[in-house]
Amino acid sequence: MTDLQNEVNFLSKHDIEVHDLANKIQKNVLDMETGMRGYVITGDEAYLEPYNLASRSWQDNYNKLHSLLVENGMKQQNLEEIKSLIMKWISSSGDYVINQKKANNVSGLNEHFEKNIGKNITDQLRTQLDSFIADQKTMTADRVDNLNETNKNLKITLYTLIVFVTVITVITAFSSSNSIVSTINKVVKTIKSITDSEIDLTTRIEVKTRDETKELAEAMNHLLNNLEKQSWVQKSMAEIATMYQGKTDITELTQSFVTKLAPLLQASYGVIYLRRNHEGVTDYAKVAGYAIANEACAKTSFRLGEGLIGQVALDKRIFLIDKLPEEHIKVTSGLGASSPRNLLIAPILVEGRVEAVVEFAALQPFLSQHLTLLDQLQDKFGSAITNVTGRMEVERLLGESQVLTEELQTQSEELQAQSEELQMQQEQLRITNEFLEEQKQSAEQRALELKKAKDELEEYSLKLEMSSQYKSEFLANMSHELRTPLNSILILSQMIMENTDNMDMSEVRESAHVVYTAGGDLLRLIDDILDLSKIEAGKIEILTDEVNVTEIPQMMKNMFNPVAAKKNLTFEVQIDSNVPPIILTDGQRLAQIWKNLLSNAFKFTEQGSVTVQIKLAHSEKVEELLRDEVGIPVLEIAITDTGIGIPPDKQQIIFDAFQQVDGTTNRQHGGTGLGLSICREFTNLLGGAIELQSEPQKGSIFTLYIPSRLKSDQQEYADNLALAEVAVSLSELNEEIDHIEKDAEEISVERINAKSSEAQLFKGKKVLLVEDDGRNIFALVTALEQKGIKVQVAENGKQAIEILQDHADFDLIFMDIMMPVMGGYEAMKIIRHDLQMESLPIIALTAKAMKGERDKCMEAGASDYIMKPLNIEQLFSLMRVWLTEQVKPN
Repeated sequence: MTDLQNEVNFLSKHDIEVHDLANKIQKNVLDMETGMRGYVITGDEAYLEPYNLASRSWQDNYNKLHSLLVENGMKQQNLEEIKSLIMKWISSSGDYVINQKKANNVSGLNEHFEKNIGKNITDQLRTQLDSFIADQKTMTADRVDNLNETNKNLKITLYTLIVFVTVITVITAFSSSNSIVSTINKVVKTIKSITDSEIDLTTRIEVKTRDETKELAEAMNHLLNNLEKQSWVQKSMAEIATMYQGKTDITELTQSFVTKLAPLLQASYGVIYLRRNHEGVTDYAKVAGYAIANEACAKTSFRLGEGLIGQVALDKRIFLIDKLPEEHIKVTSGLGASSPRNLLIAPILVEGRVEAVVEFAALQPFLSQHLTLLDQLQDKFGSAITNVTGRMEVERLLGESQVLTEELQTQSEELQAQSEELQMQQEQLRITNEFLEEQKQSAEQRALELKKAKDELEEYSLKLEMSSQYKSEFLANMSHELRTPLNSILILSQMIMENTDNMDMSEVRESAHVVYTAGGDLLRLIDDILDLSKIEAGKIEILTDEVNVTEIPQMMKNMFNPVAAKKNLTFEVQIDSNVPPIILTDGQRLAQIWKNLLSNAFKFTEQGSVTVQIKLAHSEKVEELLRDEVGIPVLEIAITDTGIGIPPDKQQIIFDAFQQVDGTTNRQHGGTGLGLSICREFTNLLGGAIELQSEPQKGSIFTLYIPSRLKSDQQEYADNLALAEVAVSLSELNEEIDHIEKDAEEISVERINAKSSEAQLFKGKKVLLVEDDGRNIFALVTALEQKGIKVQVAENGKQAIEILQDHADFDLIFMDIMMPVMGGYEAMKIIRHDLQMESLPIIALTAKAMKGERDKCMEAGASDYIMKPLNIEQLFSLMRVWLTEQVKPN
């Protein structure tokens, strides 16, 4: 076998290396030839790099190959002939051609290649190399055949030896089996009793022999020792686990833990340190102890890395120390005091974070099962600490929430008192307005009184400002959204009531249609507010039923095809073939969600397309977003638009109540900011999720994931304290809206009985109405034209500027504040400063009942200010004041 191995080694090392070196020499020659030709053709010296490298390498490879063939003189002679040919090619062709190229001797190069000097040498060299390699392969094949024959003979010998050894082994085994069968029977009986859970783990197998059965018995006894330890650990784990139940206080939990664990570890002393964050510094404070005789000896806290407690928390590993000095600690009893000599300190880890550190001292050494028990208790006790701490934090937050609710109730009572004072000021305003037309001087005086009264009202409205900026913006936008349809309702209903005899049926029907549309808008706004209030108060009931998914595409098309046609957008709804036809969910809430999402997509898309893709969600996505088990079908509805998109810093807040990408009063698109918040809350109640991908000016993708079931724990959502605070804030906002609406409706003046002079004053006057809401335009134009006033309409501030630049003969301007493209503030500033129309009366129309609104209008250039919903008599009263000042003597 040694000779066979030597032959294999020689074949695998010598022959393979010979073949490799021969191939390397052949490659070196090819590289030199290729490099020389590349340099001759291109003139680029970079091609000489492989030539120079090969010219240096081939001699090394030749020398190595020559030394390997020292026992084969004929092969060495063939190799020397190859060497002479290589050197001849280098001198007569390789170096010669390169030098001629460097000297730019074209004629010399042409002559060289015409005579084929280099080619003849190369062909001869290639032939000898091929012959050399072929001979070497033949020699290797012969060695392999000899090796196979030797191997065959070796196998025959080994098989014979194996048969002989097997016979001897069988005879020996049969003779010795009787001596070990009894021990094996004992082991088998013990194993069966282990599997039947009927063995006493303290029993051991005794063996008097000194053969292999003794090792078997000792292994069995070792197994019983391990099982006894594991049984003790599991029993101790079960006892401690029952101790966690019903604990709601962290001090009670830790004290019970150390009291239960110390006797199990045979410890005579124990203490627990719990992690805490104090003024930005993390330390570990003592919370419970066992058999501590002198509290002053136990330090109250440790920082990270301080002492053994701090070092264990830093290293996150168990410290086991023996041979403690006698003065380290004393364990006292009624009969005396002893010094523990063994110390065990262990961290309690939760998700890689040290939540607590436990320390035990014992008179005798700690056993391996003690360490195993403590190691297995780390995660369970850490989780118990986290749960109890979280429960205590929830109770604390609940108490704070109750205190906050009481404070909000007190603020509501104060607001009611302020409202009563506001009504008294409004009464004074009404009395002042009755004397406006007596004389110009008196009117100016009363106008000062009105300004004073309004200033007092603004002082009271300052107290209505909420502590958070987002609530103020929501109140402004909601005020606009509510007052805009309310304005047209009040004006048109008053006109229908007072002028029914003078209006034909077409005008009545058109006015009634506008009133009906505005009322519907008001109802939808109120429904949105109530939906969000019910959700956040936990009073929304989810009704699970079968929902036909195949009907959803047609419902979407029926509802939004007219919108797409009106805006000239492409609208497509696609549904995959593997989508289940029926899912279990709340169909009404699901429809509300996709309707809101599609409404937003069409609202913010001016050109391009809106596409809906309905399919089954991938299991990986379900686990990522819903953390649900694989197998439950989850419907994925992706709504893609090519609209304005959403900036990255706004993609999270748009799902919060009252938040919008643009919350300013002159934003391009309207709305209250409740739609996406309601979508998110409904989605959470249905057990799903909403995902947003968007890029400004490129569009957005809202992806809705709805599982075919409800969440298993609705109470978790209702107990969310953060949402409870938002619900309280929402209720407070609703109350403020009610108060503001009531205040606005009560601010009115009595009609002035001067019909003849009024008709003369208004007739022929030219008014510019700057308003973006079609319902308000229809109502105001109808009311003004009935007084003989000529009205021209501009839908935003920019259009109004263009009209005034062409025609400046207007007697008065009504300027709405919140408009797209250019708002009222900016338009009034341009009229006063750029167009220099300082004497032209401008009456600001605004639905923002917020503090400082009048001052903003006046600073921007308004002559006067009136809030929506408009009282038509109050509007005509203001017009009389300002048109009277414009009248010039003939």
